[in-house]
Amino acid sequence: MVRRTKEDAQATRALLLDAAERLFHAQGVSRTSLHDIAVAAGTTRGAIYWHFKDKADLFNAMMDRVTLPLEESLRLVGEEPSADPLADIRLTVRHCLQLVAGDERVRRVFDIAVHQVEYVDELRAVKEQHIAVRNGCQEQMESGMAAAADCHRLALPLPASVAARGLHALVDGLLQNWLLDPRGFDLVACGMQAVDVYLRGLGFPVGDPAIAGASAVQPGAQ
Repeated sequence: MVRRTKEDAQATRALLLDAAERLFHAQGVSRTSLHDIAVAAGTTRGAIYWHFKDKADLFNAMMDRVTLPLEESLRLVGEEPSADPLADIRLTVRHCLQLVAGDERVRRVFDIAVHQVEYVDELRAVKEQHIAVRNGCQEQMESGMAAAADCHRLALPLPASVAARGLHALVDGLLQNWLLDPRGFDLVACGMQAVDVYLRGLGFPVGDPAIAGASAVQPGAQ
């Protein structure tokens, strides 16, 4: 009986998150009330407060179900480094772009995160979480950039922290613009072309056959 109760609670939580995701995407976060979410989920506000402290807590839980693509991809950098950190950087960026382009839920939730959020007082915790994720991504990019420069015996023309910030801004901008009009350009193909030009500008040997082979598009990718 206890196990059934826990399963029911998890099912209710999932219904609430599903409803929040649909409504946030359709009408924006600020315009969606907890009452709206409860009605859409076929439950009550009390059920929401059983699982979540407030709207910001619910929003962050929704994001946790589908970790921001860039954060998820960059976790791979440094966890199991290959012989070439530059190949790792390119592979993780490609993975991020493919994830957004190919997974409907990831695409929808990421669209909410970048286009449907107003950082009003009730969503202060959402902004804080967004900043924490961004900072974590940039720190991992910086480590990857520094490791790649050491591997290729390259003196970067600017600090690794600045190079990482530039790459993060490039990828983030590509994602945001593609989400505005997914038919406008091929996110993976155009994105990797732009990233490779950026990396070559830093002096990295992008285009080396070994690197190109390691970063080839996987079967089934866009």
